[in-house]
Amino acid sequence: MKKRTDNFSRFSRQTKGSVIKEAYRQEKRKNKAAARAEGEAFRKKKEEKAQGIPFRPAADKAPRPYAKRPNRADGPTRPGADKSPRPYTKRPNGPDGPAHTAGDKAPRPYTKRPNGPDGPAHAAAKRGAPRATSQAPTSHRPGKEMPLNKFVAHCGICGRREAALLIKQGKISVDGLIINEPGYKVSGKEKIKLEGKPLQLQVEPVYILLNKPKDYLTTTNDPAGRKTVLELLKNATKERIYPVGRLDRNTTGVLLLTNDGELAQQLTHPSFEVKKIYEAILDKPMVAKDLEELLSGMQLEDGFIRADAAGYSEQADKTRIGIEIHSGKNRIVRRMFEHLGYEVKSLDRVMFANLTKKNVDRGKWRFLQEKEVRNLKFMNQSFIRKTASGKNTLPAR
Repeated sequence: MKKRTDNFSRFSRQTKGSVIKEAYRQEKRKNKAAARAEGEAFRKKKEEKAQGIPFRPAADKAPRPYAKRPNRADGPTRPGADKSPRPYTKRPNGPDGPAHTAGDKAPRPYTKRPNGPDGPAHAAAKRGAPRATSQAPTSHRPGKEMPLNKFVAHCGICGRREAALLIKQGKISVDGLIINEPGYKVSGKEKIKLEGKPLQLQVEPVYILLNKPKDYLTTTNDPAGRKTVLELLKNATKERIYPVGRLDRNTTGVLLLTNDGELAQQLTHPSFEVKKIYEAILDKPMVAKDLEELLSGMQLEDGFIRADAAGYSEQADKTRIGIEIHSGKNRIVRRMFEHLGYEVKSLDRVMFANLTKKNVDRGKWRFLQEKEVRNLKFMNQSFIRKTASGKNTLPAR
C-alpha cells in the first residue's frame, strides 16, 4: 500500500507544462528588463554628449582630496584648550532664580477636565450615554443591505447558487411576500422564511473535512431514507452545515462541509476552476493510447472535456489511474472512462482545493486549521488555474 501511495504522490506532484512555460516567461521578462536598462544608459550617454558634458568612465574618476573642515577638532578655528568656558548665570525660572522661591508661588486653581473622571463627559458615560469608537464592525448586522441570495447563503442552508435557485422557484418570502429576484436587497430586519420556516444568519463559521466512505449520499437529507454524510457528523457542531459540491454515492474521499455560503460559492462555481485529483481503479488495464486521449480531450454529450493531468498510479498495476481535473460536471470522471470503454470499479478523491485526507481515516472527520481556511478564502494560487493570458480567473472580491 505504501508503494502505491508514494507513486501516486509523485504523479500528483509531477512538473506540468504550465510550470515550464511560467519559468520561460520569467526568464523572458528578466532579459527584457536588462535590455531596457542598457538602452536607458545608452540614451543618457547620448543626451550628455549632446549637451557638451564629457563622458568619463567611473574608473577614471579620481577621489576628492581630503580637506580639513573649519569647525573640526583639527580645523583652524578650534584651538581646543584655549577656549574658555562660558560664565555661569542664574536662570530666571531655575531652582535658584528669582521666579522660583519656595512658598512664594501660589498653586494653580483646580478645574474639572471635560473628559476626566469627574468631568461632564465621564458623567454622561455613567448615565449610559454611548461612547464614541473609531472601529467599524466587520460582520453583517441588521440594517446593512445585501442581496437576498447572499442572505440565504449566510443562513447556512446552501451556497449562493442554490439560494438563487430557491428564490427563483418561489420558496423564499420576505415579510410575507414571495420574492423571485435573487438580487433583491434585504437588511436582515425583515421576516425572511424558506417555505414558511424562519431563516437566521449564522454566527459561528464551521469548516469540516470528511473522508467520505461508500454508500453515503452527499446531501443534507434523502426522502428515501438512505444514509447521508451528515449522519457521520451528528455530534460535530450545533451549526447547520452542508456539503460543498457533490460526490457520487459510491465515490469516496475528500469532502468539505461548511455553513459559509460565500466560500461554498467560490469553491463550486465553474469560473474558479478549483483543482481536484482522483484515483480510479478500472475493470481492465488502460492502454497508453487511451491515456493520451484523456489528456488530449474527448467530446461527451454535454460538451468537450479533457484531464489536466493523468498517469498510472502504480507502474506495475495499470488498472490504477490518477487523474487531475477542474470540471465540476456531474459524474464527469466516471463518464470519461466509460467513453473510452472502461468501467470504474472504485473512485477515490484524494485532493480537493489543496485539501487531502492525510491522517483522516475513512468515515472520520476533522476541523480545518486556521491556515487552511485562510488559504481557501483567499484562493491560494497553488490550486487556482490560470487563463491563457496568465491572469488569475479569480474575480475581485
